[in-house]
Amino acid sequence: MGRHEQLELLPGTLDLLILKALVRGKMHGYGIAHMLKVTSEEVLTVGESSLYPALQRLLLNGWVTAEWGVSENNRRARYYTLTAAGRKQLSVERADFERMVAAIRRVLETA
Repeated sequence: MGRHEQLELLPGTLDLLILKALVRGKMHGYGIAHMLKVTSEEVLTVGESSLYPALQRLLLNGWVTAEWGVSENNRRARYYTLTAAGRKQLSVERADFERMVAAIRRVLETA
């Protein structure tokens, strides 16, 4: 596998990554996808077909809020902001993810 080969996200990790991206502040969907792609050195590429349903789910759970604004290229865009409940959820999901990774690592390292 090449260094920049894209991988499919593990189930349940997209919400975690979106919440983490929004810690930086208000962002629109394209900005979130771009940040994840750049930060992951192009390993994680999130398409609209998974990004926007995830953002809708986060909105319904009260973990983000959304408002319309104008993007850098003068287009109408929906901007998402992390809520206090979203910060708490990020902490919970990150801890759960770390536990899962540690458990998988233990299994893989067992002789």
